[in-house]
Amino acid sequence: MHPRVVVKDLTGKIVWVVDDTESIRTSVRAVLEARSHNVRTCASASEFLQQFVPGEAGCLIVDFQMPGLTGLELLKQLRVSGHTLPVIVVTGAGDATLAKRIVESGAIAMLPKPVDASHLVTLVEQALSTQR
Repeated sequence: MHPRVVVKDLTGKIVWVVDDTESIRTSVRAVLEARSHNVRTCASASEFLQQFVPGEAGCLIVDFQMPGLTGLELLKQLRVSGHTLPVIVVTGAGDATLAKRIVESGAIAMLPKPVDASHLVTLVEQALSTQR
């Protein structure tokens, strides 16, 4: 068996994955790193806020429902603070009304769990391509 080689994203853009479920963070990270994206994971919104550098290029994939600050609350906090980081919200329990609310709050999309890997990769790559 050959060791897995991951070529890091040389653009410096970071894909943040914020979810309180470790298995989801791990699987999303694996999918994105297989496509050579630079991925950082956090178990909570507060952990993300401690690590995020304002103005840093990339995108954020965040779980809608987490203990403490929820994904939607994090999105709203980022927008109020003037951050334009593209955000994709994932949720295990969403409907059209929630999706509309999330997009109106500034997310580029809401995806249901389990997340379709190819759709997620497409959204991430579109989000990253819109940044300098």
